[in-house]
This record gives sequence, C-alpha cells and structure tokens, in this order.
Amino acid sequence: MTPGPGGLWNGLWRALLPRACPGCAAQLGAEVGLCRGCRADLHATVESHSPLRPRPGPHLVTLGRYRGVNRRVVRALKFGDARDLAGVLGTALGRGVPGEWGVRAVVPVPLHPSRQRERGFNQAELLGRAVARELGVPCLNALERTRATRQQARRSAAERDDLRGAFAVRPGVLPTGPLLLLDDVLTTGHTLLACQEALHAAGAGEVYVAVVAR
Repeated sequence: MTPGPGGLWNGLWRALLPRACPGCAAQLGAEVGLCRGCRADLHATVESHSPLRPRPGPHLVTLGRYRGVNRRVVRALKFGDARDLAGVLGTALGRGVPGEWGVRAVVPVPLHPSRQRERGFNQAELLGRAVARELGVPCLNALERTRATRQQARRSAAERDDLRGAFAVRPGVLPTGPLLLLDDVLTTGHTLLACQEALHAAGAGEVYVAVVAR
C-alpha cells in the first residue's frame, strides 16, 4: 500500500526527530530499532517446560520473560508502530533455533482480519519473516483465524478456552517436515495450543514454537 502525502510527511518527520531506544530510552544513533546495549542483551534460549507440551523436551525458543526490556519492546512493536523492531527481535530469535530441529518453514500466528485492518500489520508475521530469513526457510501464512476473539492479554485463563477451533490451515500450504510456530508473547499458551491443534489436524508433524517473551 502506497502511503498518502500525510503518511509520507509523518514518516519523514519521525525520521528527522531524535529517537529513543524502546528498550532503555537512550538516544539512538545510527542503530535501527534498538541501541547497541539492548541488542547485546538479546539472548535466545531453548526451553523444555511450557504449557505447550505434556512432557518436558526442547521445543520453545524465547528471549526471556515478559518484563523489563522485553516487555517494553513488545509493546513498542505492537502498539507503538515500531515495526523496525521486528527485524532485530526476529534475527535474535532465529539465531537461537537449534539446527537439529530441521525447521522447514516459519508459521506466524494470525490476527483476525478485522484486527489486522485496525492495527495495520500483524506483529507475528513481521517477526516470522525475520526469523525465516535467519533460518533460510519460507515464512508461510498457513494459518487463518476463523472467528474473532477478544484480545487475549485482557482475558483470564478461563475465558481463553473459546480459542479451540478458532484457527484453520489453508489447504495445500504446509510443507513436509518440522514447522516453527511464531508469536510475540506466550502467556497461558491457549492461542499457541489452538494453532498447534489446527496444524496437526492438517497433517503437520513436529511443531516447535518461538516467542519474544513469555
């Protein structure tokens, strides 16, 4: 989509203004997205325990807990339109994905079309593209949200159960081999579990997961 004159002027104006790092509020120089210090603190780890697996085993890549810098950068990406953060965070996540997983494609968690129109982008898709570039595999919009649900961050765990059946897989999209499911935050795991169920129902094999924070 080509921005109108107002969008172009707003973009130029933001580019000329002094920019603060979303992670620590230090002034950004030539860095894109995050300052050098915050970039150095992005360490991807592989976790073996989460609500996504009944038994422990390496399956989840994350940059840490949803607090401090991680919380601030996720909120800046989602609600502050800081889309350049996706490349920085996605690259860090991609570097933490074990090669032995043999991931064949990255699948971002979709937004409902109405919410994506409202926000203007899907943060999971932006992150997924960066992770896929790092891994050298495609980023596939294989999942679609079949019905709108309330924003998960504002709901109790009990209220999130209606996500079952809220996702479907587009036919003929999935490759054979392991997939990496990608989202920004893991809270209770209901959204990612519903996506996993849809992928498995469509014939997917192993499904690993990557999130910025949990």
